[in-house]
Amino acid sequence: MRVATDIGGTFTDLVYIKKNGEFGIAKDHTTPGRYERGILNAIQKSGISPGEIDMFIHGSTVVINTLTERKGVKVGLITTKGMRDVLEIARGNRPDLYNFKYKKPKPFVERHLRLEVAERLNYKGEVLVELHESDLKRAIEYFRQEGVEAIAIVFLHSYKNPVHEQMAKAYIQKHWPEVYVTASFEISKEWREYERTNTTVLNSYVKPIATEYINNLKIELENIHIDGTKYIMQSNGGSTTFEHAKNDPIQMVESGPVAGIYGAKVLGELIGEKNMIAFDIGGTTAKCSLIHQSEVKITTDYYIEKTDTNAGYPIKAPVVDIVEIGNGGGSIAWIDELGSLQVGPQSAGAYPGPVAYGLGGESPTTTDAHLVTGRLSPKYFDYDVDMEKVKQVIKEQVSAPFQVSTEEGALGIIQIANSNMLNALRLISVRKGYDPSEFVMIAYGGGGSMHAAILGKELGVKKVIIPVSSAVFSAWGMLQTDLRRDYIQTYVEPFEQLDLQRLNHKWKEIESVAAEEFMEEGMEAGSILFTRYLDMRYAGQEHSVKVPVPNGDWSKENRQEIIERFHELHEQHYTFKLPDTDTEIVNIHVTGFGQVDKISPREIDMVSKRQNPILEVRDVYFEQEGWLPTKVYAREYLGTDAVIQGPAIIEEKQTSTVLYPGQTLTVDKYGNLIIETGV
Repeated sequence: MRVATDIGGTFTDLVYIKKNGEFGIAKDHTTPGRYERGILNAIQKSGISPGEIDMFIHGSTVVINTLTERKGVKVGLITTKGMRDVLEIARGNRPDLYNFKYKKPKPFVERHLRLEVAERLNYKGEVLVELHESDLKRAIEYFRQEGVEAIAIVFLHSYKNPVHEQMAKAYIQKHWPEVYVTASFEISKEWREYERTNTTVLNSYVKPIATEYINNLKIELENIHIDGTKYIMQSNGGSTTFEHAKNDPIQMVESGPVAGIYGAKVLGELIGEKNMIAFDIGGTTAKCSLIHQSEVKITTDYYIEKTDTNAGYPIKAPVVDIVEIGNGGGSIAWIDELGSLQVGPQSAGAYPGPVAYGLGGESPTTTDAHLVTGRLSPKYFDYDVDMEKVKQVIKEQVSAPFQVSTEEGALGIIQIANSNMLNALRLISVRKGYDPSEFVMIAYGGGGSMHAAILGKELGVKKVIIPVSSAVFSAWGMLQTDLRRDYIQTYVEPFEQLDLQRLNHKWKEIESVAAEEFMEEGMEAGSILFTRYLDMRYAGQEHSVKVPVPNGDWSKENRQEIIERFHELHEQHYTFKLPDTDTEIVNIHVTGFGQVDKISPREIDMVSKRQNPILEVRDVYFEQEGWLPTKVYAREYLGTDAVIQGPAIIEEKQTSTVLYPGQTLTVDKYGNLIIETGV
């Protein structure tokens, strides 16, 4: 049996699957402060026997929470002489350009804890000044006095030659073995001094917290006799071992959300779709990503806390290209100082949660609005829902200020949330040169099916797919993931004059290292696959484009084919191409996959005629239509012969699917709901 658990802001999800395709789910409340307790609660709730589990995969929010809540440890930075202020200088292209009071984000390391040592390499990686160990000794003594718990080492041009970083780390581990140490070459071999420094610092900042969390989780799992292989999701859409995750915890910054995106890719391949928009709405956030030709987009230009007025913090690690906004089921509706209704980014979270939970929440949320408009039923909540209180809160805090009815106020909350989500969906599609009509939307998470039908129509996709057990789909995605490592190395060369023999040797060198690492983790050589990319640009340009390139040894014919592919991708991303301009490589990128066997879901029966799927007819409030009598269906009784005309609600234990007037829903052979949006 394989088991996956995904910790969200409100709920902890669990999915298990057996070799015969049989699977089951469980959902329990997230337990902040002791996240592993929520996992154990979900395992207990699922009713499975821990001894049957031979593969356990976990997605965690511990890293992103530690960063956003500033609950990491005290970090000291050791860097090249003259470079201590790189975190302070940052970048000049600030977002809030005309704000004379603009302040750059505060570094995670105070200036007095950023110490310089004498050493120097040139841009080729050649040693100009040897490393002075006496400077390291003084740095360690000062950090001890200051109570530093983790050290980041970042030397100039170490992406080209890590020799001095290796020496510095070895010296620190020998003279201060208790302290946590991260050297930048272990995290990133790309240039960009500020981004590389910040990434290394953030890894050190979360490393002790992540290590303690992973160790505690491992102990708790072993205590209930889960002795199988244990993996953790990484931000690049693949999984890795617990031990590897402890060394590079920054690779887990988007651990949970990316699993759903990879799951959408696998589901698309299963049902014959290559172009998908993955759309995940949880309790706190909404996340979306674009999958083109079955390829999940990966970027190393990732930021946390980046907004229209804040530059945020760069993380130079491979992350699935994802847009995330603070809108989910627990997002709070509020009126700003200009009298406009806003939804999110503040969230009621798991506790006290929406007003409907009855745990002390006093602010209206998206979930409360769905209840008032009839889209959700109180009977599926774990709590006794006081509908009168839910209506009263929305009436007093939203409807009364705008002098509208309670249901209009509730619908207004949903519409504002939809507007925010539609902007995010356009950012990853239209704004990047893709036509939404060529894509299907795969919607999941507790709130995905609530909003997807109307958002799919407004975005312009023809079909929306609600997967089986969509509320725990990210956990299902983890069960389908391979082990994955990304090896990215700066390699600045003119492409037209490229030494192909030298580059072919470089590809083989990286792939050899990758294969060795996978085999150390128990993968067989026949299960290891590689894909290659180049980050390319026009000579003299700043920005680059990631270009898929062939495996194997290259010839002159490959060179021309790659150049033509680059021109096409550049035009798609930036609306123009310069066919007469020389090109150059910036980075070479190898992705290694340690493949695991995939387990296909079971096909469902035509059960619609065996039991009436209609539970009731209830009034539901729709845009432009008002209250409409709406059939409510039980999803578990829908078979492959089911055809439903909107308006309709399809209910299941964890969520509901809202079908709008004029839309049609069918069920495929795996039990997925297919909505024709009416575009």
